[in-house]
Amino acid sequence: MKYVLVTGGVVSGLGKGVTASSIGVILKACGLRVTSIKIDPYLNTDAGTMSPFEHGEVFVLDDGGEVDLDLGNYERFLDIKLTRDNNITTGKIYQSVIDKERRGDYLGKTVQVVPHITDAIQDWIERVAMIPVDGKEGPADVCVIELGGTIGDIESMPFIEALGQFSYRVGPGNFCLIHVSLVPVLNVVGEQKTKPTQHSVRGLRGLGLTPNILACRSTKVLEENVKAKLAQFCHIPAENIVTLHDVPNIWHIPLLLRDQKAHEAILKELNLLGVARKPALELWTARTKVCDMLHDPVRIAMVGKYTGLSDSYLSVLKALLHASVACHRKLIVEWVAAGDLEDATAIEAPDVYKAAWDLLKGADGVLVPGGFGDRGVQGKILAAKYARENKVPFLGICLGMQIAVIEFARSVLGMCDTNSTEFDPETSHPCVVFMPEGSKTHMGATMRLGSRRTYFKVPDCKSAKLYGNASFVDERHRHRYEVNPDMVSQLENAGLSFVGRDETGRRMEIVELPSHPYFIGVQFHPEFKSRPGKPSAVFLGLIGAACGHLEAVLKYGHASKLLTKGLSNGKPMVKIHQNGNLKPSNGSLNGVYSNGNGVHY
Repeated sequence: MKYVLVTGGVVSGLGKGVTASSIGVILKACGLRVTSIKIDPYLNTDAGTMSPFEHGEVFVLDDGGEVDLDLGNYERFLDIKLTRDNNITTGKIYQSVIDKERRGDYLGKTVQVVPHITDAIQDWIERVAMIPVDGKEGPADVCVIELGGTIGDIESMPFIEALGQFSYRVGPGNFCLIHVSLVPVLNVVGEQKTKPTQHSVRGLRGLGLTPNILACRSTKVLEENVKAKLAQFCHIPAENIVTLHDVPNIWHIPLLLRDQKAHEAILKELNLLGVARKPALELWTARTKVCDMLHDPVRIAMVGKYTGLSDSYLSVLKALLHASVACHRKLIVEWVAAGDLEDATAIEAPDVYKAAWDLLKGADGVLVPGGFGDRGVQGKILAAKYARENKVPFLGICLGMQIAVIEFARSVLGMCDTNSTEFDPETSHPCVVFMPEGSKTHMGATMRLGSRRTYFKVPDCKSAKLYGNASFVDERHRHRYEVNPDMVSQLENAGLSFVGRDETGRRMEIVELPSHPYFIGVQFHPEFKSRPGKPSAVFLGLIGAACGHLEAVLKYGHASKLLTKGLSNGKPMVKIHQNGNLKPSNGSLNGVYSNGNGVHY
């Protein structure tokens, strides 16, 4: 097993996760099998109990693991399925060591950070690196490890020490360290400054780790004299210093690495030059070019409560992007804070209220994502009502599905006081209820989590067609509440159709409004399994409906079929990037565009 460690210096948020994912992509393109590990130095056992404002969204894996959003980047870029153990936290390590101590595994010794914690970290890495994640038998060839945080953080010290020992443990030729650092440009003089990176590398060396490759984040390509200066003072060959400058969308990063021959430097350090082939990135390159050249917009109103931080909905944004590229549309996300749609805002801040409704009414489609708590719920209900009554394409995810059902019960069945017991435990008409197997005393890992099977009960419904006329689908879940099964018949008699259910038939998974062009709610989180080139089915349906091509999407039935055809005015088209009149888009790091909130992602 070969190991590639990615660390970060100077500041956080440099894009270590995207860099680690891109390294995985280029190594996979060289014919190697790749797995990934993310190390988070916080004391939480997992990300499940943290607010999205802390670390962004909580990504859910097939096995029910609630993990850091970077594992979502790994899965999307590498098209792999990771496990909860691929996310190492300080909490997990300390818990495992304390459990061993309580069992008496240390035979009465004094349990210390060195060697017991550091040994536990190394053993965990070696064990998890051997787990196949690509559907094939046997371990991968290379494990890419990302160390969260910034070099010098106190909480990272045990991991730094462990990884220093680990590099010695696996031996030369089996370990490559890539340090991601910042090369800022001062506006006053316009000069790229190397001193922060020099200090970062010096600090890394002082902790026992020597970088083999330097990945420099900058607004533009590194100048040759700057690269020479870094090589001289950081003691790294100039050919092992790569620039990761700002790009129109993050799919460019693997191509940047390839163009600077980063793969050759990595393969050389790992003694794999004679084994690997030239990176085959033709499909990746074509998809990246298509994304850059899109110019016909599709506007999706994202109605949520965490709109101030786009990372809170990162997987949803990526799933929208994947579907938009498949439909050859430039995605524009209109961020609508759910609370701004409520009547109280009309009184307190009428301008904010009007702006929010203008955004909603100007959108081609409406998406209400998952969430917890009652803040903004009424605004989400109003958004679902607007989409239903005005035949605007609508997708509700998890809480968004429950919101759609509550709104329907209130508006169509006349149950004005119906609600979820999450928001009103005393409601006389509980439309959404707490699941019987849930825990009301413990929060961590007590939800219905991970991959669960949904069976289609109505074969000719839109959802089934979008999933390729499948009889069932496996999707990932994360919820404590469900649609009240005792109210289902009443809701269906009024026109709502619960087309997807679990194996018992009593848990509602997919709801549709047959009389509506596209009104779908799903209890699961389809965004977690969306991939570049393989977009989520219901997201593809939303974008298809929003740009007037739903019939074509339903005709081809599955995302992979649509992608080989392409869409142009609802007709199949094989190649769209040969039109010389198309101009590359710009301005957004990830190829997605937001409204005037100033958040580009």
